[in-house]
Amino acid sequence: MDIALSLLELTTVALVLGAIFLLRRGGYRKQAVLMLVLALVMVINILIWTLPTPEGRSLSSEAQKAQAQ
Repeated sequence: MDIALSLLELTTVALVLGAIFLLRRGGYRKQAVLMLVLALVMVINILIWTLPTPEGRSLSSEAQKAQAQ
C-alpha cells in the first residue's frame, strides 16, 4: 500500500510540473488543464486513503492490518 501511495504522489507532482511546462509553452492548454484535473483527482484519492476517520482509523492503516493477518 505504501508503494502505491508513493507512486500516486510522485505521479501527481510529475503531472503538475508537466502541466505548468505545457501552459508556459503555449498551444497545449487543453492537455495541460486535463493534466491538472487528473492531478487533483489523484490528490483527492490520496486524501481519502490517508485521512483518519473520527475513530482514528484510515483506509491505508486498515489495509495494512488486513494484509498482516
